[in-house]
Amino acid sequence: MNWQPIVEQIENATGSAFKLLNVRPLAGGDINSAYCLQGAGKSYFVKINRAETIAMFAAEAAGLTELAATRTVRIPALVAYGQSAEHAFLVLEYIEFGTANKNSDRLFGQQLALLHRQPQSFFGWHRNNTIGSTPQPNDKNDDWITFWRTQRVQHQLRLAAAKGYRGRLETLGPKLCEMLGHFFEGYRPHPALLHGDLWGGNVSTDGQGNPVIFDPACYYGDREADLAMTELFGGFSPDFYTAYRDTYSLDPGYTTRKKLYNLYHILNHLNLFGSGYLRQAEMMMDSLLAEVR
Repeated sequence: MNWQPIVEQIENATGSAFKLLNVRPLAGGDINSAYCLQGAGKSYFVKINRAETIAMFAAEAAGLTELAATRTVRIPALVAYGQSAEHAFLVLEYIEFGTANKNSDRLFGQQLALLHRQPQSFFGWHRNNTIGSTPQPNDKNDDWITFWRTQRVQHQLRLAAAKGYRGRLETLGPKLCEMLGHFFEGYRPHPALLHGDLWGGNVSTDGQGNPVIFDPACYYGDREADLAMTELFGGFSPDFYTAYRDTYSLDPGYTTRKKLYNLYHILNHLNLFGSGYLRQAEMMMDSLLAEVR
């Protein structure tokens, strides 16, 4: 691996010399390779992928910048992103992670609620991005139900059909999309800036116990979609949820809608990782449709 183009980008972005002394691989990524680049008194976090994925990193950089501008939750500072002959890359400040505790969990609940309280003017975003490596369309829309139907559920169902996942999935999907309005009776979501991929692997704390979020798939949407994903792969601590609800109370219908929101991520996992998620997606659809029969 030729690190010189990345070193040059770091130097151009920071305006100071960076002598690379060590490269340490980091674990945890399913889509990208990650490394800590260490120099004299300074370290950087770098994500690497194929050169043609540069748009993915450009969108991630935009999301990190917008999240940081809210001054709610700590975001790794963007240093640079770019492209060499062989690779696309994203460079962020390197944060030495600490261990979460009750205080940091409560603080994150409060901070996420404050992030979600900041109003936005439409659903969607100013650009498309990715969820994992799957393209995520974010066309502007004033109607949340239409946005969720067309740019989330139907989008993933089309990708699944193209991969050969038909049968019950192809039957249940259109029925569910037809009935989406049922899940929003008496509830009107307001656009909020969402992290978009808020599972436990994308949240940590720094050495002082401050929550840190990263790897976003940002867009403006119903805040419940962010909160729902925190429950998808094991969930966060009770202290987090209590602090969130105390800061920004939830509508009772969230208990049902969270399954609708997490269906998007299960369909995405089906498209990214294969048929092990097919039965789960079908069961979620069955359960949701049972609510309206």
